Amino acid sequence: MIRTVGLHMHFGGIRAVNGVSLEIPRGRITGLIGPNGAGKTTFFNVVAGHHKPTAGRVYLDEEDVTGLAAHELFARGLLRTFQIAHEFSTLTVRENLMMVPGEQPGEHLWNAWFRPGRVQVREADIQQQADEVLDFLQITHVADELAGNLSGGQKKLLELGRTMMINPKVVFLDEVGAGVNRTLLQTITTAIQRLNREQGYTFCMIEHDMNLISKLCDVVVVMAEGKVLCQGSAADVQRDQRVIEAYLGNSLINP
Repeated sequence: MIRTVGLHMHFGGIRAVNGVSLEIPRGRITGLIGPNGAGKTTFFNVVAGHHKPTAGRVYLDEEDVTGLAAHELFARGLLRTFQIAHEFSTLTVRENLMMVPGEQPGEHLWNAWFRPGRVQVREADIQQQADEVLDFLQITHVADELAGNLSGGQKKLLELGRTMMINPKVVFLDEVGAGVNRTLLQTITTAIQRLNREQGYTFCMIEHDMNLISKLCDVVVVMAEGKVLCQGSAADVQRDQRVIEAYLGNSLINP
């Protein structure tokens, strides 16, 4: 689904991403791990269109999308969430979901004035879709709550729910488990598994929780110093001496 070839992102003399070539398989969950400063988030930002790469190419579903802006990639079905949730805090949870689909007729003043029936029909369809997402994520009880009042875990669920409003090709998850209590983390984990297995979502996720990585990910890519150190199953990378030295610690030498 995603393929990068010789991807570089330099900030002055700092090579945050240094020649990364990797593939994110269609319909799978890929984990991206590594120590702080390894270049994981910068890699996400380049692929998702928040930075234009210094060099290299990015392909989405075999289409060259190198250097396209985030909104252009969004229209092509590539979405990302953030470690710190980016909700519209003064809108309700339902309204946050309803904001997502593009090209709504109500966005145009002409339609709002002269075609109100068309606007109302589309809004009703989007509200029904939003309610189905709320039910799927088990957060119907906060549908009318202002998003800014949600807990950290509920905000992560809301971000995941927003990706569901456009049926994306691939979703990049940035530390979806960070700061989330175990109960909500289980809800998030189950939702990701269901979206992958039942609806064919492709995910790539940055995560430091190796238990979560082991539970969710088919393939794990390890980055260090802006490069791919190794990749394989979660069990394989935990046994790799290079990973132990760079990131996971000596406690995993004899798992």
